[in-house]
Amino acid sequence: MTQKLIAENRRARFDYFLEETFEAGLMLTGTEVKALRLGRANIAESYAAAENGEIVLVNAYIPEYGPANRFNHEPRRPRKLLLHRKEIDRLTGAVQREGRTLIPTRLYFDDKGRAKLELSLAKGKKLHDKREAEADRDWKREQGRLMRDRG
Repeated sequence: MTQKLIAENRRARFDYFLEETFEAGLMLTGTEVKALRLGRANIAESYAAAENGEIVLVNAYIPEYGPANRFNHEPRRPRKLLLHRKEIDRLTGAVQREGRTLIPTRLYFDDKGRAKLELSLAKGKKLHDKREAEADRDWKREQGRLMRDRG
């Protein structure tokens, strides 16, 4: 199972507690797929929202495809995510009842060449949680240095 990574949201692990992940397909136009094949997308500031009984990816940046000229797509348009009905109902319920957020963590092509989005059900971290995570990371780094210097 080989995956060609297009974009990754590395900031998500710092800002959120990622609880559960889902794989979703995306409804894209031809020029969007061609732009993704060039590997220049950004999902860092994006999120998913429930609208009219479906899940939509909001604020994901897929740049315009140069050779398409006037047939191009809008770079930050909302894109429908393809999920099973049970998954949509479950995610919508978690967002509305429990106050969770849907964060895209990875955008990639699967082994069949289809664009997929890894979506995580997340809970926002407070400032003290972020500080604690940063302190743990610094301590792990320091431990690695000490072990390397000793042995």
